[in-house]
Amino acid sequence: MTEQLTIGEKQTLLRLAREAMECAISGKNLPPVNLDSLPPHLREKGASFVTLTIDNELRGCIGTLESYQPLAEDVREHAVAAALNDPRFLPVDKTELNRIRLEVSCLTAPHLLEYSSSADLLTKLRPHVDGVILKSDQRRATFLPQVWEKIPDPADFLDHLCAKISAPSDAWREIKLQVYIYQVEEFRELKDNITGSTTKLHNKR
Repeated sequence: MTEQLTIGEKQTLLRLAREAMECAISGKNLPPVNLDSLPPHLREKGASFVTLTIDNELRGCIGTLESYQPLAEDVREHAVAAALNDPRFLPVDKTELNRIRLEVSCLTAPHLLEYSSSADLLTKLRPHVDGVILKSDQRRATFLPQVWEKIPDPADFLDHLCAKISAPSDAWREIKLQVYIYQVEEFRELKDNITGSTTKLHNKR
């Protein structure tokens, strides 16, 4: 995604995600989405993560870092995967549906962050703005920008991200890992409307 989504487009994505999740949990076949009926932005290739919460506690989160299918299809696919296939949780069941809140994050394309040292890396990360990907050999892990809310210190953020790729927590200090950053446009369900924010427009460092 290169442009901000409209309120209507966000509502459509949340509706598609909700319908896909409820269909999958009910054991029904997911009908194909009519792409021709959707706005152009939702037909373009896009990468997304879908996060499920209950009472602000994580219930599932799955997505992709690369665009490979229309954004509307991507959101539907990951809504189903977050509900049924997140290995950290049991599948969501019907009794939870009314308590689940959906959050969609639409990602910009990741780009390599050039840095000279671990100290330089800390100065180049932008808390609450950048999503971060760490790569070491064939291992890769990411934290969305929303994770900064729980881990606001950049060093702690990198420690936890190293642990996510099963590396020593201080690996980013000892060796030069590949670091990629991206931004997201994030929005979520409320009872009567949606709320959200766009981190890709922030310029602060």
